Amino acid sequence: MTRKKSSAANIKLPEVNFSEDGAIRYLHLGTEWIQGSMFLDRPYDIELEYVQRMFGWLLFMPPSEVKGAHAMQLGLGAGTITKFCYKKLKMTCTAVELNPGVLHACRGWFRLPPDDASLRVVLADASLEIQKPEWLGTVDALQVDLYDDEAAAPVLDSLDFYRHCRELLTPQGIMTVNLFGRSSSYAESLAKISAAFGEDAIWAFKPTREGNAIVLAQRTPSRPSREALQQAASAIEEKWGWPAAKWPQVFKPLTR
Repeated sequence: MTRKKSSAANIKLPEVNFSEDGAIRYLHLGTEWIQGSMFLDRPYDIELEYVQRMFGWLLFMPPSEVKGAHAMQLGLGAGTITKFCYKKLKMTCTAVELNPGVLHACRGWFRLPPDDASLRVVLADASLEIQKPEWLGTVDALQVDLYDDEAAAPVLDSLDFYRHCRELLTPQGIMTVNLFGRSSSYAESLAKISAAFGEDAIWAFKPTREGNAIVLAQRTPSRPSREALQQAASAIEEKWGWPAAKWPQVFKPLTR
């Protein structure tokens, strides 16, 4: 998670702490809102359903192309997405996070590995970092989960921001964004993403029970058949144990 400011030096960042409930550890930013989670005995697996759906881009990317592809996460949270991309999918990973305390927590409490040739955490304002030339056209899977300590609405949610996100992607690259599907801001956010990417490039999941709605945007629009999506979803469920076989029933293109 991060906050929309130009620098971490001139703002008061929220306190970072954690709680535990049985076999699960949760990350908090000074409130009861859950900003991420980890199975204590399986630190590289994914517990939250909405985080699993953030990997909806796997429906479109052939499994043979995932290893070595570049995944970028905006908002580190508990490091769940970054760890999975790095450890399980064997991708090259970049994460952008504003709050140094979040990175410290991820390394100390949530088993995020240290930086190496395939993993880099950048402490920066995501809105500025993604405009740097070094990132343009390099990202195959962009996962955006930018909520502050209040968790009320995305802190980066402008048309310009989504246009910059699109410019990060390779021709076949895909962005997934966590939105609150039952929030009044959902339709506005969806409209901005559609304006940045084009309506024919947008897909969306129905909200989870908790209200998280994952929106997917393609750099190059495509329309795989329902059979192809079901086959890919079933393969994801078989490999990772997620309830992905039902994804095609709750995942639709914005335009048909």
